[in-house]
Amino acid sequence: MSEDNFSNELPVIAIVGRPNVGKSSLFNAVVGRKLAIVHEMSGVTRDRVSCDVRFQGQMFTLVDTGGLNTLDDTEKNVDFWDVGITEQAQYAMETADALIMVCDSQSGLTPLDIDVARRVRQLNKPVFLAANKCDNDQWKDYASEFSQLGFGNVYPICCTHKGGINALIQAALKKCRYVSVAQAAKKSGLNIAIVGRPNVGKSSLVNALIGEERLMTSPIAGTTRDAVKIEFAIHDKDGKEIPVQLVDTAGLRKTGKVDNVVEMFSIMRAKSAIDRADVVIMVLEAGFNKVTAQDRKIAALIEQSGRSCIIVANKCDLCDDKKEALIKELHKTLPGLSFAPAAFISAKERQNLDKLEEALALVNENLKTEITTGLLNRVLTKAFEDTPPPVIKGVPLKLFYASLAGVRPVKIKLFVNRVESAAGNYLAFLKKRIRESFPLEGIPLDIEAVARPKKVESIRRKQQG
Repeated sequence: MSEDNFSNELPVIAIVGRPNVGKSSLFNAVVGRKLAIVHEMSGVTRDRVSCDVRFQGQMFTLVDTGGLNTLDDTEKNVDFWDVGITEQAQYAMETADALIMVCDSQSGLTPLDIDVARRVRQLNKPVFLAANKCDNDQWKDYASEFSQLGFGNVYPICCTHKGGINALIQAALKKCRYVSVAQAAKKSGLNIAIVGRPNVGKSSLVNALIGEERLMTSPIAGTTRDAVKIEFAIHDKDGKEIPVQLVDTAGLRKTGKVDNVVEMFSIMRAKSAIDRADVVIMVLEAGFNKVTAQDRKIAALIEQSGRSCIIVANKCDLCDDKKEALIKELHKTLPGLSFAPAAFISAKERQNLDKLEEALALVNENLKTEITTGLLNRVLTKAFEDTPPPVIKGVPLKLFYASLAGVRPVKIKLFVNRVESAAGNYLAFLKKRIRESFPLEGIPLDIEAVARPKKVESIRRKQQG
């Protein structure tokens, strides 16, 4: 089994059950990596976490859900999280082709298991009962008590050692339409990570973009924990559809305010999402003097990742007539992201989302920009002629040639006579000239002056060695 990202319509299998039976552990075992956060604390999984999976030549989408923690027809001990988690799980169950209900063989059958089974049975979908933590034959015997739930075979599994999981997935897939890996040809999509500090509106933005309440939102910091991947589409200027994989992440808080291990893992997931993204959307609060120290740290994290970026200033309904001045302040306050276009939106009111879609389409197109060596050298030669470099310690800077050394970020090496003569302000001027000559809005650009090798032969020997 191995995880992959395919975006054709795939059969969906949802994992459901009460809290702490091993749903996320099963999800990770099938996916092949630790995508969902696993912890003994109840309610860790809140939103639906999904992933496209390749299994024995077949493709399907696996969905992890939060633990169903309320009995039917009772309001006792029901809190905000229980209601939200139940709504998310219910939607996942209703839209799935097959369901895997997980129970804990070591705890035995509980009233909550019976209630979950009742909910599941009402949907009239294929259900496969997995008795988790069957790490020896003794637990397999105990697992037989779950047969009274009426779902036929009970599949004993052990997520820790991946025992019994293949048989479980094989059985579930037999009740789903068959989609081969070849049929699920991977589209050239855009992988986007949404990041920001807590409560700036990241999940609200996702819900606004896809037009449904896909993610739980609340004024409570830490509502989102897992990095939740969602597939949808945007359109370019010609109306062509661009498939998008959108990853909403947990709010990045100051290290000193991370108060439990679950939140620590959430932040690790967010940083991983940045590293895997093609484009990072940084969400912050619109308004003058609204950029915080934590916003600057997040911006530095994006800059270090070398990923393309769009700044989204949320709650722009409060400052509609001051956008130009706000853009200048943003780029001045976050100089490391001065290359990033800014979109002013209101996620709550779903205003100006078309501006963000335009920015995404623009950056997607700019990611395809090809910088040829010949044109790059002509642009830089002209820049040297128009504005000669300053003379430092009596030695003028001479450019022999330039070459493209990387694309994420775009890295350009200037082979010069003397590195010490490459003043920082002059390199900034050259960077600006390159941006004026190539469509690179939203794309990070790095220029480095290096000494030209004295002999070509020395390079060859180094490569051979």
